[in-house]
Amino acid sequence: MGSGHDHGTTAIRHERPLWWALGLTGGFLIAEVIGAFLTNSLALLSDAAHMGTDTLALMIALTAVRLSRKPADAKRSFGYVRMEAIGAMANGLMLFAVAAYILWEAVGRFSQPPQIATTGMLVIASLGLAVNLIAMRLLSAGSGESLNMKGAYLEVWSDMLGSVAVIAGAIVIRLTGWTVVDPILAVLIGLWVLPRTWTLLREAGNVLMEGVPRGIDLDAVRALLSSAEGVSDVHDLHVWSLGSSTPAMTAHLVVAQGVDGEALRRELAKLLDERYGIEHCTLQIEAAACGDEACDSPHP
Repeated sequence: MGSGHDHGTTAIRHERPLWWALGLTGGFLIAEVIGAFLTNSLALLSDAAHMGTDTLALMIALTAVRLSRKPADAKRSFGYVRMEAIGAMANGLMLFAVAAYILWEAVGRFSQPPQIATTGMLVIASLGLAVNLIAMRLLSAGSGESLNMKGAYLEVWSDMLGSVAVIAGAIVIRLTGWTVVDPILAVLIGLWVLPRTWTLLREAGNVLMEGVPRGIDLDAVRALLSSAEGVSDVHDLHVWSLGSSTPAMTAHLVVAQGVDGEALRRELAKLLDERYGIEHCTLQIEAAACGDEACDSPHP
């Protein structure tokens, strides 16, 4: 079914920039955590958590790219694409814990703001900004072709804004001595991370719970199938996600006698692919038993 698509070629083309971006952000994440403790900057630690979301997003994107080339086997007939959602759920829970810890620490620092090594804070945040800009450049080419690449690109873009905030905070503290700026920035960055983490958890949970994919209206799909010439009823309609961008569907279609079921199935499968991107589609054609008692009388 998927032989006419070039998912494999696209995946291979975007794998190298993902590896480079992951190496840059992952390596600097470690340096930023160490620097946050050395400079005693909670804002820097909060920005490190934000960069952690970038690293995790890149890992998820890279995992999805690699797993998309792994063939299905006798035990996993759909392949391994759902591992992306499992990894995203684990990563999201960990990020929630990190963001909660940062917010808790920030509350205590409002009453007793510690001394901040602004020079180290400024240098590390500036390096982080440079890393983000390089990662954005690496990912920009594929951001318009792949949902995974687009998500990773947006993660890095938003973290770039966090680095700018930390740089501004370091300058303000150095010029004014207002160390309370550090926990304020930590709270702002933490509150920026939490909604993104919740979105990640919600999307991963929707995939694992086999929910209707985002962007697909189940009633609209039912109406599309029902409007096809010769279709008298649609039932057992299910639409779910194998992965973040791999929708699948099954449905039973009751058709009038004399309708070419195979031609109708091919026509509807093509239409579903064009409108909703549903390539994995199973349509079961059932002939209406006209003249039969079950066709004219209600079910008991």
